[in-house]
Amino acid sequence: MLYDAYEVSRGWFAGATAAARIGSGWMTSFFNPLAYTGGAPVAAAALDVFAHAMKPRGKPAFGLAETIIDGWRVPVEERIVDRRPFGQLKHFARPTVESCDPTVLVIAPMSGHYATLLRGTVERLLPNHDVFITDWRDAKLAPTALGTFSLNDYIDYLIDWIALLGARGERPHVLAVCQPSVPAFAAVALMAAAGHPHRPYTLTMMGGPIDTREAPTEVNRLAMERPLAWFEQNVITSVPLTYPGRGRRIYPGFLQLAGFMAMNLGNHLVSHWEMFKHLIAGDDESAEATMRFYEEYLSVCDMDAHFYLQTVDEVFQRHLLPRREFRHRGVVVDPGAITDTAILAIEGERDDISGIGQTKAALGLARNLKPDRKDYFLVPEAGHYGIFNGRRWRDLVAPVVEDFIRLHGARAPLHRPGPSLLPAQDIPPGVEFA
Repeated sequence: MLYDAYEVSRGWFAGATAAARIGSGWMTSFFNPLAYTGGAPVAAAALDVFAHAMKPRGKPAFGLAETIIDGWRVPVEERIVDRRPFGQLKHFARPTVESCDPTVLVIAPMSGHYATLLRGTVERLLPNHDVFITDWRDAKLAPTALGTFSLNDYIDYLIDWIALLGARGERPHVLAVCQPSVPAFAAVALMAAAGHPHRPYTLTMMGGPIDTREAPTEVNRLAMERPLAWFEQNVITSVPLTYPGRGRRIYPGFLQLAGFMAMNLGNHLVSHWEMFKHLIAGDDESAEATMRFYEEYLSVCDMDAHFYLQTVDEVFQRHLLPRREFRHRGVVVDPGAITDTAILAIEGERDDISGIGQTKAALGLARNLKPDRKDYFLVPEAGHYGIFNGRRWRDLVAPVVEDFIRLHGARAPLHRPGPSLLPAQDIPPGVEFA
């Protein structure tokens, strides 16, 4: 009933949004006498803000058609090089650039938002790296015949994709943003214990919940104070009949978004108020910046209930990984097995989702890794999103990541002529999940 009620309200707001956009256009129309009154810009701006905030959204596009390398504009082609039931591996291929640039696998969170939330992360890495990203599937679009998806499956996907990139001839670098820091850390530990030849050169974890007992945030406390049964009874629902995944048990993205919005409701209201004022003043450029952020932030997707509940239980409640009790397919995950994958932990000084020390804990858990292969960076004044998007990411964090990758990767020149493409897996470029 919860999802059905959401769908009904979404349909209603779709109509209201269309009406608001028409009203905004009419209030500024040359043919409308009211457009020449002092209140017309105010009414039009208010309708624009409402329409933008409430309109239905689907999966955004990355839209990264080109990048600049050594002063030259180079085309970028999105290619899907591997596809699984619940995720695909996407390559931002630069056809004119050779693959001696470090290969970087960006692991996007499966946490209610699409991988496009990391558009700014990818865009900043593109000039100097051969970039791949995990593009997770909206669970409501996955038919139940495909089975369920768990944290164990997530780790399997990462191991397979790291191995796929390593098979190209050079071990890759891994950059995990937020929630996937845990499965990425586990995947690297398992590959190290198995002596996998394609284990990554480096693992960078940004704002990840490796040990949420360190400086617990409001999000962490919510997960720890309620029993697992509470989450199963109150936030898990079924996909409605109108979607391919009808009947699948999921944690809906709109619930996670509502929680994040409630945590910082004042900031979000101020942002929309500022957007309103920019529109009244005719400052479309400033208003557009806010709109672009919320276009992404308000685009949500669902995750399989098995993955969500296992993550709550093993990561946020029982803290199995830092206690060295986390098991993958019956095998204990021992971070001490990591001996030659350099680790960089990055945290934001004002992160209200992953507190200071939660990601840094990984450095202590990798007890057999030499100190000169560990590094830590606390980003001043940065909140959770600021460490991987925006000015602080571009100017402060990305240079640290790039230097770390160059220091601990293979020595190679920056660019040489030649192709740098993995063959697409019989999937035309740009074709997404049905």
